[in-house]
Amino acid sequence: MEQCLFCLINNTIPSKKIYEGSYSCVFLDKAEDDNYHMLAIPKKYISNILDCDGETLIHLTNAVQTVSRHCIKCGFSGINILNANGKDAGQSIAHFHIHLIPRKKGDNIRRMLSFSGRCVCFVKNKLVIARNN
Repeated sequence: MEQCLFCLINNTIPSKKIYEGSYSCVFLDKAEDDNYHMLAIPKKYISNILDCDGETLIHLTNAVQTVSRHCIKCGFSGINILNANGKDAGQSIAHFHIHLIPRKKGDNIRRMLSFSGRCVCFVKNKLVIARNN
């Protein structure tokens, strides 16, 4: 079986790690879309957030928060934190990961997601899609 790319990055492939803890690490993405695009991953293989145990999730979100706060201290004014779960949601690598994209005013990064003006919520345990006014 072929090993997961993120597992290889965590163990053998050189990467530019920004943060490393016992459960997670954050490293610069090799994608050419933005110089500061980072990925936060659990160190052990977990396919997506739905399969993640609570302890690992807490450590991963703490790593995301730590790195995000550091980005603000370094002069960024905001940060996009994104996650996709499953191929149909746009998850490109089947290892749970969270994108961190530090932002500045006028950085020319387009909106990450565009919504149709609808709101999704639960009403009496049923999924409801309503139009925003």
